[in-house]
Order: sequence, then structure tokens, then C-alpha cells
Amino acid sequence: MNWLPNIFRRRKLDNDPSQEIRPHIEERTEQLIFAGTSSKDPEQQAGVAFGTRELPEERSREAWSWPTLESIAADVRFALRQLRKSPGFTTAAVLTLALAIGANAVVFGIMDGLVLRPLNVPQSESLYGTHYGDNPAWQSYPNYIDLRDRNRSFEDLAAFNMVLGVGFDTGKNPIAANGFAATGNYFDVLRIHPYLGRFFHASDEHGPNSAPYVVLTYAYWHSRFHDDPGVVGRSVLLDKHPFTILGVAPPKFQGTIMFIAPDFFMPLVNEEQMGAPSLNTRATEHAVFEALGHLKPGVTTAQATADVDGVNSYLEKTYPREIVHHGTVLSREGLTSFGPAVRAFVAGLMVLSGLILLAACANLGSLFAARAADRSREVALRLALGSSRKRILRGQLTEALLISLAGGAAGLLVSFMLLRRMSIWQPIPAVPLHLPVTPDPMLSVVALGLALLSGFLFGIVPIRQILRANPYEIVKAGSNARMGRRLTIRDVLLVAQIAICAVLVTSSLVAVRGLVRSLHSKFGFDPHDTMTASANLATAGYSADKVPAMQRRMIDVMKTIPGVEVVGLVNGYPPLVYTAGNRADVYKEETTDLRPANAAAMPFRYEVSPGYFQAAGTSLLAGRNFSWQDDKNAPAVAVINRYFAGTMFGSVTGAVGRNYRLQDGTHVQVVGVVEDGKYMSLTEAQQPAMFLPFLQSPAGAAYLVVRSRRDPQQLAAAMRMKVHELDAGLPVDTQTWTQMLEVVLFPARVATMALGVLGLMGAMLSITGIFGMAAYSVSKRLRELGIRMALGSPRKEVLHAALGRPFKLLAIGSAAGLAMGLLATRVLAFIVYQATPRDPFVLAGVVMAMSLLGLLATWIPAQRALSVNPTILLRED
Repeated sequence: MNWLPNIFRRRKLDNDPSQEIRPHIEERTEQLIFAGTSSKDPEQQAGVAFGTRELPEERSREAWSWPTLESIAADVRFALRQLRKSPGFTTAAVLTLALAIGANAVVFGIMDGLVLRPLNVPQSESLYGTHYGDNPAWQSYPNYIDLRDRNRSFEDLAAFNMVLGVGFDTGKNPIAANGFAATGNYFDVLRIHPYLGRFFHASDEHGPNSAPYVVLTYAYWHSRFHDDPGVVGRSVLLDKHPFTILGVAPPKFQGTIMFIAPDFFMPLVNEEQMGAPSLNTRATEHAVFEALGHLKPGVTTAQATADVDGVNSYLEKTYPREIVHHGTVLSREGLTSFGPAVRAFVAGLMVLSGLILLAACANLGSLFAARAADRSREVALRLALGSSRKRILRGQLTEALLISLAGGAAGLLVSFMLLRRMSIWQPIPAVPLHLPVTPDPMLSVVALGLALLSGFLFGIVPIRQILRANPYEIVKAGSNARMGRRLTIRDVLLVAQIAICAVLVTSSLVAVRGLVRSLHSKFGFDPHDTMTASANLATAGYSADKVPAMQRRMIDVMKTIPGVEVVGLVNGYPPLVYTAGNRADVYKEETTDLRPANAAAMPFRYEVSPGYFQAAGTSLLAGRNFSWQDDKNAPAVAVINRYFAGTMFGSVTGAVGRNYRLQDGTHVQVVGVVEDGKYMSLTEAQQPAMFLPFLQSPAGAAYLVVRSRRDPQQLAAAMRMKVHELDAGLPVDTQTWTQMLEVVLFPARVATMALGVLGLMGAMLSITGIFGMAAYSVSKRLRELGIRMALGSPRKEVLHAALGRPFKLLAIGSAAGLAMGLLATRVLAFIVYQATPRDPFVLAGVVMAMSLLGLLATWIPAQRALSVNPTILLRED
């Protein structure tokens, strides 16, 4: 602590070393005069004999100055002066690092919102959702009750389901809204509090349809009710049934399914009023989407899984005809439905963004090494004057840290802006998609850590040059020292950078190629030139016995629209729409014990009208289509897909005329076989599917499918007009089938966009790296190039001498990057559907892209090399 009082005597101590040295010089001057020196300036001769004054003065000040802040401040001032002398270098370095750190900060924000904290509720780390039963997601309500009451691992269990396309009427025309039907303890289990009013609770439930209450989400309250606090207590109609608004959920709560942002919450006991199956049927899978709850303190996920397995084993033994237990999975709530895909996507983004940061560090490391080589004469002079290598290295690291902090601040600012924009982004207006990403203070900590780490990484690259610098040799050689042919650290960094950029370019081309393939893949139907219209007759108050007649009338009036070729209808949702699909157990005809364990298959189930297959563009392979005679009075018939025919009956032709059984014992005769298709997701393995006549299984919610080559907007207007002529109060939503596929294509498009951006960033870094290397190579060999041109060397040889080395490094790095891209086949194929680097178009695209990048980056250095004037150069020193 001896230095502490000296802080307040800095000016005096700053002059003391000079005052102490002065008497020694005066004494030496007197001795020279006494000895009769012949020098005209004996004082100067005495100073030369004494040696440099700066070194003892500097070491003297280091003895008393503050060991940290004082020296750091001096280093920062000197580094700022050095960076101001090279504004181009400083700007390029800061922008390069801003891109890299900004990309990593955005990816961390996405990981934080999607993986680390998928739900914005208190103690979300102990909140888990359950998968069990026949279908890995859906559960019946009685099974949920048994699981809630019999388990010993959860503090409490709530459950919810999705209710989509509900007619939400505030007194004017009803507007379709999407919500969650939840158990009374839903909000209590989540431990959240209302923003306005109150939530519904278990005490509000007294049996089926006993709790006509609704809670609005904050976003829906803001957009539909304009932040009116008077909505609490107001009565609204949900599918013509009166409900009372109890309150508004907190702003940051967006439900308990990732990416799905509901408009409202209603009690699950009232879900039957929205057209849902009875809650009391144990075999009804779709009554509950998921059960969730907090694990008790000290309970592990393995213990909870074993506990849930025990409950389900009891249910399977007790109700063998309704339940078969395939296994239990516990997942972090919010990630239950999309966990594996989201984790794979985020992991891929983390790897690629990390490669971007490494490429940026390699780029800046190469630039710093070149900068240190250019400043070698300055460093040599400083060493000759007595400066320590440690001080020079500290100055070099200070410059690197200043650049990294500036780049980190710029990248953090951009990442905050992008994440805020993403949090309010609605990629598909008609679908309640929501990205739960919100910037928080942890993002700043991550950006600071990345900035310091990257600054250290590229700042230490020139250390070897400085430590091994020989002042005498450097001063003697001068600044025009020739570049050697040995491999340098700059070469290694450039190869690494190009390899990383080649991986990123490969990834982006693979993603684009996969998206193009997915858009042109065989869906089992043709969505082009097809318009759909959703018509939920339950919303308009139609009873079950009047639904088939009204749907027949709707089909008939659609056929009268000019330009319409064919019209069909499908109950629920068409294939691949909103990733929705119902499945049912089927049994061989000879099976008598119709318990789930004996099921021969579990195909997707659709109820369709005559003309549907023609409207959907689905090819009939054998047998016949449905007719209007296939009604409730006719025998049960079905059209199945090729996969179902092959697995159940051995062949397509052998399936027609054969029978199978449904779980209720109904015998169904196969009358036709259609082509295979995709039913729930693009990435699913081929699945069986059966199509039943809609007149034998009528439902109020259905989609009309209209094939026409008319302008989509004109066709949609004509379709709405025709429906309103039949019933002016029936809400109709029209979309092309291609638009409805946006949800299932959304993951592939997002992955393509993300990988494309990262590939573009890699290309930019590759250009700057190659350009820096080529420009440095030309600048250091100008004299040699001038001599070559003076001796009559052809322009081709001059270019080879100037740029041969950068192009060799480009070729090596590109080959290494392409090889690493090929090794990433599994990861890329998991992120993007139908994506594989083993594609001749991708391989050719990578080669062409890297070649073009090399030509673009070396264009200016090549022009400079060819414009060398030998006469001027040879006159220079």
C-alpha cells in the first residue's frame, strides 16, 4: 500500500526521476570539460555517454504508480491513438466482430427462450408435462383424473386441451378465436396471478358445462378489447353459448405449448359445448392434450416417470379394452410437443453461430498478425529504446480488447433489436404462432463474455512475433523484407476461416435445396389451384341431424361458381393442415378381443365426401370413390391408402373387397385404395390412413375443398358470397390449401432462413479474409513484382506470383470445409426436411460459390498487382 499516498503527489513524483538524473549528466559534463574534450557540445556528449533517460524514468515511475488503473489508462490512451491512425482497419474489425457476437447473442436469446426457459412462469425448472397412453400426447379425462389422484410425485396435476376456431361473439359478428380449455387448477398449478380480475379455480367446477367462464390473454384483451378494464364481468358468446369474462392473464404468459399463443382460456368441463367429445369416456383420447405439474421437492424425473408408469400399469389392468400403455415420457413443460426438434435446431444454430465467431476471430487474428508484421520496425525501435516486451504485448491486447468491446456493444444492440422484433413477429397471421424470445440482462453478460473471449483469442495471435522479435535484425532488414515461403500463422488462420465459411455455405445451400424439395415433394394430394373454406356449423347453432343436409347444400352451391371444376368436403382438418390428425385403432376381421393391445394398426382417420379425392388431386389406385349412397343406411365402407393396404392385406389389389373392424366392433369393407401421402408432418415415416364417408360420421366442423383455376381472391369472394346466401350468420374462413400448409412448412422455412443468413455471414467473412491476405501479399511483394514486369514477365506469371498463395489456401480451406459439411449430414437432415449434402447440385454450388468468393476478394489486389509501374518502384528505396 506504499503507492496509495503517492497518488496525490503524482506531479512531484513525475518530475523526480528527471531531477535525479540531471546531476549525473552535469557531473559528467564537467569531467569532459576538465579533460579537454574536443566536442563542441560536451553536455550532449555526456548525455550520449549516460544513455537513454526514458528507460530509468519509466522504470522509476512504475515503482510508485498505481499497478492497475494507472497503467491500464495509459495503455488505453495509447491503443486509442493507434486505432485512430488506422480508421479503415478499426472499422472493419469492429463490424466483423459485431456481426459474429450479434449472431451468437441472438442464438443465445433463442436458446434461452426455447430451451432453457420455455415457459415464463415461476419455478418453471420443476414444471413437467406427461406423455403416456395410446397416443404419445393425447389423454382421456378419466385417465387424467386417476393420474392426478394416484401419483405421489407431483404437488398437483393440471390439464388442458386446445379449442380452435371458436366463434367468439362480443355482440357483433363472431370472429374465430383459438383458446385453451383447462382444468380448474390450471392457473394455481402454474403459480401465476391475473393482470386483471380473477382466474377460474377448481371450486368453480360442478360437473359438465358448469363453469361458463373465460379468461382473456393480455394480447387478445389488448387487440380485441383495446385495454378496456370494463370487460371483467361482461358476457360473450363462444359458439353461441354464453360465457362470462372473469379476468385477463399476465402480459408475458402465452400458454403452455411452445409457439402456440391462445386468445383465451376456458374451463375444460365446458369443452363439450365447443363440439369436443364427452369427458366421461375413458377411451376418448382427445379430451386432454397434456397433464402438467411441479415435481415435489427431492423427486427426480426418473422417480416421477416410474411413478407415472405404475399408475398407467394399474389403468391398463383395470381397463384393458380402453387402454394400452406404450411408455411414459416426462418433458419440461412447453417443450413436450416440440422438444427434440427444437433442441436439434437450436443445437445446430449454436454450432454454426460458434463457427461464425471462430471465423471472425481467425479473420481478426490474421489481420492483427499482419498489422504486427507491418509495425515490426516500430516494435524494434521501442525495444531498442528500452521498452519491455511485456508492455508491448499489453498494448497489443488492449487494442484487441477495445475492438472486441466495441464490436460486442454493437452486436448486443443489434441482437436486442432483433429479439424484440421476433417476440412480436407473427409469421402466419391466421395462426396463433408465437416465438417466446425476450432479451434480458443475461444476454448482456453473454455478449460481454464473448467479447472478452474473442478479444483475447485474436489478440494473442501476434505474441510469438513480438516475443521472438530481434530489434537489430528488423532495423537492419527494413520494412521491405520479402515474404517467406514457409507456412505462417496467418496462413493457418486463413485456411481455418475459409474452411468454416465453406461449412456455412454448404449448410445454407443444403437448407435451400431441402426446402425446394419439400415444396415439390409428393404429399398425396395437390395443394395447387385448390381453395378451402372452413365452416363450423356448430358455431351457427346447427343441430347434429341438420348438419349433413346443410353440408350437401354447401357443396352443391360451390359447384355453381364459374370456373369451379370439382368440390369435396373433409371433416376436421385436411391432411398436413396445422399438424392436426386423428388416429383410430383397427383390427383384423377375425379379431374378437378388441382391446387396444390387439390392434393391427392405428391409421389416420378422415371423413370425406364424394368428390373429395378429385378435389384434393389424390390418385385412386384401385376400386371406387365414395358416392352419395354411402350414408348411414348403407354398409360401412372405407378407402385406404397404399401403405395400409400393404400392411393389412398384403397388396393393393388384394385389399379391395376385404373387411376390417373398428374398435366399436363395426365391420368396414374396403372399396378403394388411394396413393400414400403425408398426414401430420413432412418428416413422418409413411403411415397408414383410412377415409370414411362423411355421411356415416357427420361432424359440424369441416373444410370445403374447391379445385379451380380462377384467381384465388375472386374465387374466395365468390365462395363466401355463396355460403352467406345459404346462411348469412355462418362465419367462413377461406384460404388456399398452399397457405394452410405454411404451418407445416414453417420449420423448414425458418431453418432455411437462419442457415442462409449464417451462410451469407460466412461468405462475407471469407471475402474479407481472402482480400486481406491477397492485399497484404501484393503490398509486400510490390518491389519483386516490379522487377518481374521490368524483366518482361507475362501478366499471368505476375498474377501467379502475387496471388498464387492466397488461391492455394482458398482451395485447401474450401476442400476441408466441404468435407466437414459432408460429415454433418445427420444434423443438417434433422434440421431441414429432405436435406442432404450428398447432392451434386449442392457440391457444385459450394465449389462455384467459393470460387466466386475468391475471385471477388482478389479482384482489387489483382488490379493493383497488374498496375505496378517498375520505373517508379525501382527508384524507391
